[in-house]
Amino acid sequence: MRPRFAKWNRTEWILKMGTEQGTKGANGGQAVRPASDVGTPKRTKEIIAKYGFSFKKSLGQNFLIDRNVLNNIVDAAGLDETKGALEIGPGIGALTGRLAEAAGRVAAVEIDQRLIPILNDLFAEDEHVSVIHGDVLKLDLAELFRRQFDGLTGVSVVANLPYYVTTPILMKLLEERLPLENIVVMIQKEVAQRMAAKPGGKEYGSLSVAVQYYCVPELVCTVPHTVFIPQPNVDSAVIKLALRNKPAVDVPDEDFFFRVVQASFAQRRKTLANNLTAFVGKENREALNGLLTGIGIDPVRRGETLSLEEFGRLSRALLEANLSSQPAT
Repeated sequence: MRPRFAKWNRTEWILKMGTEQGTKGANGGQAVRPASDVGTPKRTKEIIAKYGFSFKKSLGQNFLIDRNVLNNIVDAAGLDETKGALEIGPGIGALTGRLAEAAGRVAAVEIDQRLIPILNDLFAEDEHVSVIHGDVLKLDLAELFRRQFDGLTGVSVVANLPYYVTTPILMKLLEERLPLENIVVMIQKEVAQRMAAKPGGKEYGSLSVAVQYYCVPELVCTVPHTVFIPQPNVDSAVIKLALRNKPAVDVPDEDFFFRVVQASFAQRRKTLANNLTAFVGKENREALNGLLTGIGIDPVRRGETLSLEEFGRLSRALLEANLSSQPAT
């Protein structure tokens, strides 16, 4: 009889490798200047000085000040007046202004209460832009989509994500199966490279598998650290994740599939058989080797050489053979 596995916390695994409200603008709702010109060094400094804003390092706040990069991000999303954009962490609205020009509807979710009056001032005259105060990790995104984007032909997430919270945000977006076309985000360069990595390279790992299970990744451009205020310590990259109509591989138990992937990458220098022995139990080592050989996977290969199709085949075979000594978490 096939064992039943409890839901496994994929986001917690990958990390190991609010309420909504409107606020009146500080200037009584009057727009201070066209919001689309925010993304320049001069304009950014003017807004910071005008509102007496100070950066919070704990929120990973780095404001983009390069128009070309902003244009690259928006162009990659493929927006038009029939489509919507969800922006996470708009800051002072540099990207929001470009999105307001390109999309039929924009919802900008900002966790920092101090930025809400600034954003409301900047977008006071843009009725198709909603500024939402909240933590995207705590919001009911399905309800937000119904309320903000009903009737549109498509929605994309377009954002400059704080480095420290990139993975949990992306996994929330993917695991909740939201009706998304694309996710176009600027993130740490090394993380973007891992998401887009192919089997066999040093960047390929559990994050690569998780992202590519749901999406087709494409690196859009690299972004030097010099085009931000304040400047981060590392370079960034813009990555486009085109949502698949269905997962890349068909597996009978999705959570079990990701547990197998986790186990396969437990120690990168170990062979697949050695890593999976801890997963199936030492007493099942011989059965494991036979199973791997039987599905055409050499036991001495390492996890980073397996394709998504091979991980799917492996997880299915292990599940059908009842080979797992690890309880679901």
